[in-house]
Amino acid sequence: MKRIQIITDGACVGNPGPGGWACILRYNGQAKELFGAVPQTTNNRMELTAAIEGLKQLKETCEVEVVTDSEYVKNGITKWILGWKRNGWLTAAKKPVINKDLWVELDDLSRPHRIEWTWTKGHADHADNNRCDELATRAARGR
Repeated sequence: MKRIQIITDGACVGNPGPGGWACILRYNGQAKELFGAVPQTTNNRMELTAAIEGLKQLKETCEVEVVTDSEYVKNGITKWILGWKRNGWLTAAKKPVINKDLWVELDDLSRPHRIEWTWTKGHADHADNNRCDELATRAARGR
């Protein structure tokens, strides 16, 4: 089984505001950078989109490490989502889950793979996370 690393980040100019997402896929010594923009969105939606777009690139079942600086993404996909699904996509406070559309898509894309979700401190010393931040911010600013 292929072992892939996906490093992700999302950015927003204002929150909500113009947003950007970016991911770097690493496999067998090679790197592929992807990024995109959305005219009006939130930072959390861009963080989720970065992970989704990275997983969309996988054409077969893989062992994947997804590296994110978003505790929202990491905790959401590894902890909270189980309760949300059990509760009909309602939070513990019985309110609809925000960004349900993206959580459902991320859950579906994750299912075929063996995924380890790793949190890294943002704007710190993870070179690929810093590069994703640069690409996502540039995309959000339309450059």
